[in-house]
Amino acid sequence: MFKTTLAAFLTGVAALSATTVMAANNHILTVYTYDSFTSEWGPGPAIEIAFERECNCDLQFVGLDSSIGILGRVQIEGENSKADIVLGLDTNLTEIARETGLFMPHGSEAKANALPVPFEDDIFMPFDWGEFAFIYDTERMATPPASFEALLAMPNDFKIAIQDPRTSTPGLGLMLWMKSVYGDKAAAAWEQLNPKILTVTKSWWDAYSLFLEGEADMVLSYSTSPAYHVIAEGKTNYKAAQFSDGHYLQIEVAAMLKNAPEPVLAKEFMDFIQKTDFQTIIPTTNWMYPVTKAQIPAEFGDLITPDSHYLFDGATVAANQTAWIDEWLNASTN
Repeated sequence: MFKTTLAAFLTGVAALSATTVMAANNHILTVYTYDSFTSEWGPGPAIEIAFERECNCDLQFVGLDSSIGILGRVQIEGENSKADIVLGLDTNLTEIARETGLFMPHGSEAKANALPVPFEDDIFMPFDWGEFAFIYDTERMATPPASFEALLAMPNDFKIAIQDPRTSTPGLGLMLWMKSVYGDKAAAAWEQLNPKILTVTKSWWDAYSLFLEGEADMVLSYSTSPAYHVIAEGKTNYKAAQFSDGHYLQIEVAAMLKNAPEPVLAKEFMDFIQKTDFQTIIPTTNWMYPVTKAQIPAEFGDLITPDSHYLFDGATVAANQTAWIDEWLNASTN
């Protein structure tokens, strides 16, 4: 009995010691991202599994409400942030992020050879991209507007759902898209569009759910959104309207914090972002294009292919964002 008890005690001590050693070696890499990335249907869970196969670590995603929310959280926390990496900013926010002085060069080779435009940045590593577009339902609309001018000319009982550029990345993207097309005449274009706007929502999902419920005729989203409906739901009635004006790009990026608690792991993750194990997860979980020539589902071949793209550089957005938002607000109240 005594020997049995002693053996059990020693076994317990050994197990506890092993657990303690394992915990000591199990470094935690903390990544701030947007909440849809971390959801069970998003890319986060699969990326966590794939990266943890390569590292002696525990990858933990912290989901926040938006790309704008990610940057705001880091700005508030400053040098005391617990994050090693932020993942989910886009090029419209990179200059604002750079000016905080909180980020450091990633030191990784960028292999973004599938982007439709050249991209090079020593701090911000691209991980996916897409095009903003208006989505419609072919069962409710046979012929959608094929340009902004056609959209502006629609009758006022035609309704679209859009997002707020102050809180939503697609909302900011639409504002920049309009500015790209109309320049100094953007305010007048907004005034023409206002009667067609059903509502301006805080988030992408708030607007998209209204569209799915039949409340809006079109919704601002991404050209890749129809791929989700085909692959995940088997529905082919949702399409993106291709605008002859061209479409505004979104390139999403990741960056390392200067005061990252786990700088070695952070660097390893930045290298991992453009590996096949990461990139092949993106199309059918984040429903965006990979930035490298990773394999994508055949259904993506049925998506629109715009003839031209717009993309302001981050410095231009940072310098003009407040004024352009004020322009949008003033036009919206007229």
